[in-house]
Amino acid sequence: MVGLLFVLFFVVVAASAPWIAPFDPIRTSWSLIRKAPSAAHWFGTDENGRDVLSRVIFGARASLLAGVVSVLIAVAAGVPLGMLAGWAGGRTDAVISRFTDAALACPFLILAIALAAFLGPALSNAMIAIGISACPIFVRVARAATMGAKVEDYVEAARAVGNPARRILVVHILPNITAPVLVQATLTIAGAIIAEAALSFLGLGQQPPAPSWGSMLNSAQRFLEQAPWLAVFPGLSIFLVVLGFNLLGDGLRDALDPRHE
Repeated sequence: MVGLLFVLFFVVVAASAPWIAPFDPIRTSWSLIRKAPSAAHWFGTDENGRDVLSRVIFGARASLLAGVVSVLIAVAAGVPLGMLAGWAGGRTDAVISRFTDAALACPFLILAIALAAFLGPALSNAMIAIGISACPIFVRVARAATMGAKVEDYVEAARAVGNPARRILVVHILPNITAPVLVQATLTIAGAIIAEAALSFLGLGQQPPAPSWGSMLNSAQRFLEQAPWLAVFPGLSIFLVVLGFNLLGDGLRDALDPRHE
């Protein structure tokens, strides 16, 4: 429940950013460069005189959007492939599994950076890169869940009455493997948010002057001694939202799988 509260808080902040942000996040002011937190600017100002609180609020949009959209891409591509591999078995399973193993052998973040560098620096390209990098995880989860579900009695009954394989997969198996996929998706969103922050930090994600927590940390690294608040608040935001999604994923796993200890 604590994780859910954190997630809901950041979702509400991101959705209502234009109404709750006290200042324009990209408006500069040369008279307000690196001002410490005050009553006028709760989180201080950055190296261009922009309000850090407003940039953190709008940066939540980029991070949450990247996390959710990239995981949706991974689910849309990975779950059908995993179900196909688990259902068909044999050579089809071998080919899909070998490609999945090869992709999983490469560290997630390294693969995302390589794909983002190939596609070009942009938030949309970063989401595609993260989604493709996370796809093998869902192939593996869906394959294992499908292999367990296809030997259940309700699947055998569906076969016995003449249901085609496509109908069995969509109507009978897919609803029964949703729980592990949902748990994995929630946990992967946390990793995708960190990946988006890393890509933005490297200049491969959200492009300035649009706010992003990762790009804010990149700018803050030059002023850690003079203006530590530039790194504290976006870093704390990343920590809290990732903690929220991880706690939510653990809670969903306990709720959806009573056998899990």
